Amino acid sequence: MTIGTPPGFFRVPFRLPGGEEVELDTDRGLFSVAHVDPGTKVLLAKAPSPPAEGNLVDLGCGYGPISIALAKQSPKATVWAVDVNPRARELTEANARRLGAHNIRVVAPDDAPDDLVVAALYSNPPLHTGKSHLHELLVHWLGRLAPDGGAWLVVKRSLGSDSLIPWLTNSGFPANKLGSRRGYRVIEVRLPDSPAQARGAMGE
Repeated sequence: MTIGTPPGFFRVPFRLPGGEEVELDTDRGLFSVAHVDPGTKVLLAKAPSPPAEGNLVDLGCGYGPISIALAKQSPKATVWAVDVNPRARELTEANARRLGAHNIRVVAPDDAPDDLVVAALYSNPPLHTGKSHLHELLVHWLGRLAPDGGAWLVVKRSLGSDSLIPWLTNSGFPANKLGSRRGYRVIEVRLPDSPAQARGAMGE
């Protein structure tokens, strides 16, 4: 597949964790089309590095900045780039191929394997679809976490990050604020009684 340069096409710069400078192709109608969203940058700066192996998920991948970052950091892992928008998936595939991120698998939400077990999930989640859809999406994907897995979400404070934390916890996914910057909150989610959660409770 070759991406052309019709009106509305953009190529945006992006600094990966570790400092490598790349460019990502994007297009009109996608989220944060003219530049990589600040929330994505905050997430990658505040969340822990991904596991070296296993299934990693970028939920709501857009044109792929988080997916590319995860794939470059963990080349032995499989990164599942998930998005409902066909154009977003097309661009993520193109960006991954051009940048040599061959461990990315791009799928629509319903096309991920039913038995997929997730070692780590990262998301700048789609908020424009409404709160009920967001909650349904998160419950579905957080339920796929491995017992020792974790998830990291970035949500702008003005768009409800502080109310999302208690909702997640009350829904069976203990959550806390990991960090914040520029009005964005990074939320960490661990399964109940996960090893990481237990270590945190013991102060380790």
